[in-house]
Amino acid sequence: MLDRLKQSIINDEKEGTTEMNDKFFDLKREKQDRMINGGLKIFAKYGYRHATTDEIVREAAISKGLLFHYFGNKVGMYVFLMDYSVRFLLLEMSRRVDKEETDFFVLARQLEEATLGVLKNYPYMQAFLEKAFEEICLEALEECEEPKQAYLGKVEQYYGQAKEASLKEGVSLSRVKEMFKYLKKGILMENLALDTMQPEMMHTQICTYLNMLEGLCK
Repeated sequence: MLDRLKQSIINDEKEGTTEMNDKFFDLKREKQDRMINGGLKIFAKYGYRHATTDEIVREAAISKGLLFHYFGNKVGMYVFLMDYSVRFLLLEMSRRVDKEETDFFVLARQLEEATLGVLKNYPYMQAFLEKAFEEICLEALEECEEPKQAYLGKVEQYYGQAKEASLKEGVSLSRVKEMFKYLKKGILMENLALDTMQPEMMHTQICTYLNMLEGLCK
């Protein structure tokens, strides 16, 4: 299933990419993923401004010439990774989320399952997006605003399905959403800082706290 998802993303990407990126998708899948994961990790750890192409190529075990050949420059790779990450995560979410579901906690678990499905192949993808959404460098901001808003808007739409009726009287759905957002981000950033991005472990951590929150709110 993951391979089919990736192929769908690649086909969509090819329709609107530059010739350089189009050539990138002709590489063997292992090398594609090595370059993607190398870029995701370095940008997630250091942000756009402080990430360097030297660190990216070292992490991806490729030459700098190869990176420039396929992406042109640092911002070219950053924009590619943003678009690829948003497309991949949203596609998986569209498969996993029940559009009729109104229970916040069920929706949250479905979204976490979707995220886990992607992070098994790209461990730093969620951390990359979190870092990118806080980016202040204009060069990166201007190029990535459209996919950023597409992602945030769609996730908000999914959570917007949730209804207050599934919660205890007096419990605010908006506060529950906010608590879970900060809880999840805290776990993600803690693991990033420790350089221990293990998707299954993080998923277990997040779901453990989600279960505790559900017990308090329902």
